[in-house]
Amino acid sequence: MRMGIFVLILGYVLSQFYRAFLAVLAPVLGAEIGVSPADLALSSGLWFFSFAVMQMPVGAALDRIGPRLTASVLLAVGGAGGALVFATAQGPVAIHVAMVLIGIGCSPVLMASYVIFARVYSPAVFGTLAGMIIGFGSLGNIAGSAPLAMLVAAVGWRAALFGLAATTLAVAAALAIFIRDPERINSATGARGSVLDLLRLPRFWAILPLMAVAYAPAASIRGLWAGPMLSDLYGADSARIGTATLAMGLAMVAGNFAYGPLDRLFGTRKWVVFWGNALAAVALTVLAVTPGAGFWKVTALLAALGLFGASFPAIMAHGRAYFPPHLIGRGVTFLNMFGIGGAGILQFTSGPVFRAASGGTAEAAYATLLLFFLVPLVVGLAIYLLSRESLD
Repeated sequence: MRMGIFVLILGYVLSQFYRAFLAVLAPVLGAEIGVSPADLALSSGLWFFSFAVMQMPVGAALDRIGPRLTASVLLAVGGAGGALVFATAQGPVAIHVAMVLIGIGCSPVLMASYVIFARVYSPAVFGTLAGMIIGFGSLGNIAGSAPLAMLVAAVGWRAALFGLAATTLAVAAALAIFIRDPERINSATGARGSVLDLLRLPRFWAILPLMAVAYAPAASIRGLWAGPMLSDLYGADSARIGTATLAMGLAMVAGNFAYGPLDRLFGTRKWVVFWGNALAAVALTVLAVTPGAGFWKVTALLAALGLFGASFPAIMAHGRAYFPPHLIGRGVTFLNMFGIGGAGILQFTSGPVFRAASGGTAEAAYATLLLFFLVPLVVGLAIYLLSRESLD
């Protein structure tokens, strides 16, 4: 089982890498095959869309087929296949197709690990294990920056993508070899259930709005807006932007590890999630009010947002405690669909919001953008107050 968890972490490293690597490839793709920044924005959105759409069938497969085949087959066909399509691309359409396939391939990896954690380990340590795999997996986000740039400079982007396809296929094979499926609850008890059964759970609905908006501010600002904001407001070059985004990325890694054991430390899941996201909202508020406070102050606030906004595993642990054993696969993927889908929707719509606000000063435009992420977070927190504590 330990080796199985290790290869699941490798799979999630790839998932994090693939959702962040397009920015590094933007210049060379534009120069060689005419892919514009708008094309890459669409490709990135398609990754999130295909990933989110797959959560329901993935949840059913995890419950009925098991994590081993679900994760290994989809990662091999979608992930490795998509990387091959990317490596041979001659224009934007092929990049779009590749990112859809890669999103499909990455869609089961994290949820496969969560199903194993939920069925094999004590519910009391679920949050810690969930945070651990996201924390280690977030290193893929870092690998998709400077290390990828060096690899592309050394061997070219096509060779790099062929290498990534081979690596993805190898990880998929390792998943098939080393994962051991937990006992299948359906076959043992005859229980099946559906998403409708999830929605009948007491106060489960109160968690969904926060799940949909909590990940989006840190993910969107780290992946899309930090660089333009620092460049437009402070004239930051690539090196300074890299320093700021690295600080934010490392804070997000630390936050994923930190959130995990806090429910046991404080004896509550609900209030760990609430106050953590409230502090993220405070950081966003200060950023929105004072976007011109200075490069290093803004960098510190971005890092704070990354740290406190890394509540995904804690919210997942809160929701997971509601699920009966035969609905764990559907339950965690349903929550994940809201988390990834919400981030994707807010990323799509943040561009038009920023363009609409760009008629005045740069500071005012970025203040509006930050408020765009802040308001849904505050609303999600207010609804989350209606949720029920779920310590086991």
